[in-house]
Amino acid sequence: MTDKDPRVVELRSAVSRLRRELAAHPAEFRDRDIAEEELAALAAMAAGGTPEIPRLRRSLLLIAGAIGSVSALGQGLTQVRRAVDRFGEPPRA
Repeated sequence: MTDKDPRVVELRSAVSRLRRELAAHPAEFRDRDIAEEELAALAAMAAGGTPEIPRLRRSLLLIAGAIGSVSALGQGLTQVRRAVDRFGEPPRA
């Protein structure tokens, strides 16, 4: 996958948007650090151009668990989920 891969471009954009929204969100919540760390991990994977599908899904689950109850971040989380979903299902072992 390269920078021209539309899935990678979409993932970068969605992650960047949610990171900005999270940074601007005034309320502190218990799992904010987890969300920030996993968004950074997703950004690094997207920057590398070859995201690992199982790792993408794991990060998405951790982010959803960390910020899922913060309604102001719901739209951004949905966009990240859609971007991750575009990579498809991980191969079955």
